[in-house]
Amino acid sequence: MSNVTENSDYVHDEIFGPVAALQTFTDQEDVIARANNTEYGLVAYVFSENMKRALQVCERLEYGMVGLNRGLVSDPAAPFGGVKQSGLGREGGHEGMLEFMETQYISASW
Repeated sequence: MSNVTENSDYVHDEIFGPVAALQTFTDQEDVIARANNTEYGLVAYVFSENMKRALQVCERLEYGMVGLNRGLVSDPAAPFGGVKQSGLGREGGHEGMLEFMETQYISASW
C-alpha cells in the first residue's frame, strides 16, 4: 500500500499477511516516532543502504524482532516474540528454552 495516511488501519492494526504500508517521512526522528506509535510490537523492518544509520534506527525500535535489509526474520535458532500487545516472552533459541526451565539455587557450607 502506497501513500498510506497516519490514521489508516494499515498503520495501527497488527496485520498478519504480506502487506507493506508505505509512508514518507521527514527525518530519522520522525520515522522512529511513527514506527513506535502503535500498541503492537511483533516485528519491524528497516531497509537502507546506510548500515550505520539503519542499525541506529533498529536499536530504537520498540519491537521484539527487526528485519534489517531482509524480509524474513524467523529462524529456529533465534528467539521469536514481540513486545507491547504483541506478546510476552520468547520461543525458540536460548531465550525460548529459558521459558521452560526452573532455576534452583543451592546454598552450601563446605
